[in-house]
Amino acid sequence: MTAITHIKSAAQVVTMRVAGSAPKRGKAMSDIGVIEKGSVVLIGERIAFVGSDNDAAAFLESVKGEVYTIDASGKVAAPGLVDPHTHLVYAGTREKEFELRLQGVKYIDILKKGGGILSSTRSTRAASLEHLIEQGYARLDRFLLHGVTTIEAKSGYGLTVQDEIKQLEAARRLNEIHPVDVVSTFMGAHAIPDEYKDNPDEFVNLIIERMIPLVAARKLAEFCDVFCEEGVFTVEQSRKILQAGQAFGLTAKIHADEIVQTGGAELAAEVGAVSAEHLLQVSNAGIQALASSNTIAVLLPATALFLMEKPARARKMIEEGVAVALSTDCNPGSSPTQSMPFVMNIACLSMRMTPAEVLTAATINAAHAINRADQIGSIEVGKKADLVLFDAPNYQTLQYNFAVNLVDTVIKNGEIVAQGGVIIANRRKASD
Repeated sequence: MTAITHIKSAAQVVTMRVAGSAPKRGKAMSDIGVIEKGSVVLIGERIAFVGSDNDAAAFLESVKGEVYTIDASGKVAAPGLVDPHTHLVYAGTREKEFELRLQGVKYIDILKKGGGILSSTRSTRAASLEHLIEQGYARLDRFLLHGVTTIEAKSGYGLTVQDEIKQLEAARRLNEIHPVDVVSTFMGAHAIPDEYKDNPDEFVNLIIERMIPLVAARKLAEFCDVFCEEGVFTVEQSRKILQAGQAFGLTAKIHADEIVQTGGAELAAEVGAVSAEHLLQVSNAGIQALASSNTIAVLLPATALFLMEKPARARKMIEEGVAVALSTDCNPGSSPTQSMPFVMNIACLSMRMTPAEVLTAATINAAHAINRADQIGSIEVGKKADLVLFDAPNYQTLQYNFAVNLVDTVIKNGEIVAQGGVIIANRRKASD
């Protein structure tokens, strides 16, 4: 029998309802659709009703079956958080580099000396598929306990055909066995490996001629990403890689303007990328290009904090009409965190985003950044029943309580999967 769940008497239901199918921009990012003393009814894996408690009671009279009730008094009900930029699958850690950066060594200099991404590449190449799955599973557990129900996961720590495939196979397996949905991105263009440092164009050709066709043939990824940055991939190389991915059905994403201003944001708009990510050094022209496009700006404030760099100009972007999303950028070097609530805190404190804007950026706009906004990111009838109950009387409290995990209950596909800081269902049913 199909399960029926009534989440009732929530202090606030933050619906994120949107008019039409576009992401929220400008002032609309503050329109988050709050229902005071609200209810949500879930039937099976879908949302069947959103509204007041009184209207929910009337709705339930027309529904046949036993109703399981969750009393959400004193809590905020929100869409499951969406993390649209992670490097979930990797091996090894880089805490020694953290200490070096505290001593003043720049991230790009660490990379040039074989550290950074290349350090994680060596560890990931040496790791077995099973080890990558095990480590990724533990990270997904922590994401789940912090209210994340869907994430994007990039490859990019293999940088050989077989090791990129290994990373993507690990991500696919994690999507099959863990409650959190994992959406895969191919990012063979994450760095120039040591063996190609004297001939980077040859590595670009390897990505285009061998990696992308194989990834597409095996249906291991939906997106193709590239690190368009000084000392990594040029704008011209990035354009070739992204267009090659598009030719094989992989939607473009781009790491843009993180360390220096390269014109990556303009390239994202030019090729119709679904997202441009990082953007610490984006130009005014780049912001205008994003505002005039359908490309989502995915900002990573925890990365800027961890690298001790100035954050992205979120206020400028929002005021110019750019659709902004947020992400952890979970990775072993520049943002080793799985806490989206903490990222949302930082976005308020370092980028002056409002509590309403960060909720928008971590739900519906983040869903747009991975082409999932028709299914997740808001509490609307017909969408997937992915919700989070926060132990807070209103949504402002979520950001007022700095670096505190207020997640009380996580619901995925209509089922409680975490509650009270404990994972209840950590493997999917065979029928899922």
